[in-house]
Amino acid sequence: MTTLSPHLRQATPVVAARGEGVHLYGEDGRRYLDFTAGIGVTSTGHCHPRVVAAAQEQVGTLIHGQYTTVMHQPLRQLVDRLGEVLPTGLDSLFFMNSGSEAVEAALRLARQATGRPNILVCHGGFHGRTVAAASMTTSGTRFRSGFSPLMSGVVVTPFPTTFRYGWDEETATRFALQELDYTLQTISSPDDTAAIIVEPVLGEGGYVPANQAFLEGLRERADRHGFLLILDEVQTGVGRTGRFWGHDHFGVTPDILVTAKGLASGFPLSGIAASEELMQKAWPGSQGGTYGANAVACAAACATLDVVRDEKLVENAEAMGARLRAGLETVAANTPGIGDVRGLGLMLGTEFVTEDGQPDSATAARVQRAAVDEGLLLLLCGAWNQVVRMIPALVVDETAIDDGLRAWSAAVQTGTAAP
Repeated sequence: MTTLSPHLRQATPVVAARGEGVHLYGEDGRRYLDFTAGIGVTSTGHCHPRVVAAAQEQVGTLIHGQYTTVMHQPLRQLVDRLGEVLPTGLDSLFFMNSGSEAVEAALRLARQATGRPNILVCHGGFHGRTVAAASMTTSGTRFRSGFSPLMSGVVVTPFPTTFRYGWDEETATRFALQELDYTLQTISSPDDTAAIIVEPVLGEGGYVPANQAFLEGLRERADRHGFLLILDEVQTGVGRTGRFWGHDHFGVTPDILVTAKGLASGFPLSGIAASEELMQKAWPGSQGGTYGANAVACAAACATLDVVRDEKLVENAEAMGARLRAGLETVAANTPGIGDVRGLGLMLGTEFVTEDGQPDSATAARVQRAAVDEGLLLLLCGAWNQVVRMIPALVVDETAIDDGLRAWSAAVQTGTAAP
């Protein structure tokens, strides 16, 4: 009898039969409020009618047109649609299937374009599970242990994580930038540095937002030293943070932008965007892949972008994120075991701590499990899995937010009671 790997353990006991909007329905018929969205993938909710219709129509005409063999209209349409939302100057695109692939494509482009070997990463960042992407991941050892040697040329520099350091934002940012300068002076010479890659909000690292001064500091150093700034928008992109791109909060434009997750509402699709001048510096044959820019995924992505625009989901993410955060902060104010509530838009995390301020993964896990009993599906993140994250679909409304907060309050009360 064959089984799934024993390490593929589900975060909840739910066996999903179907999904609709912000809800999942178990095989037992119970309805659950899904504040995981497939780890931020189902941006327009489960089975949005317009996305379903676009995918169904495409399945009936062309499922797969391998894009280094033939061209197809869904890909052309997606390039045009993304041109409406990408930062000015990022006018050349390359598509793949997963976030890890896109991160590695950005790495490859940066090294080939600059002729330099090293990549700087921020402590706490998550960029994927494939060997190169895992080598650039520092959000937890579980993503990078047991298959050494990892890729060489990766140098870690601090991220301004104010809560962990116990500092205010200005102090943490000054420290992070000073340490970056020290790193460039002592470990990775600018002449050896191809790029720095960073998430606008740390994802697996605990839902920690960057700030304007930090990203401006990275941009200034990249320009001064001639290396590239790569922004990993795999989780923060397509409206998640209440702006179309996470970096829109900070007014800083990258040289390479990485996107995936919510781009196609559940269909596998990722990509990188750069200027045509930069993209031309990739070596011949370095960009390709069998399934990248699959026709059905591209059709779903076009429909996703239309829904995000027509239903004003970016604006909804900002408004509903503010409502959700206010509710989370109210619960936190009455819960000594909650140390911090943070995030942007509909990407919010609650960090649990012990009485002496240490990460409390046990309580976070109890609260997450108690939330399932209340009909609310949540996930953990953070180095110790001490952060419970909320990442509902962008179509979430006031009723669902309020229902989620009621379930959250009950789960926190249950999970923080003496075990």
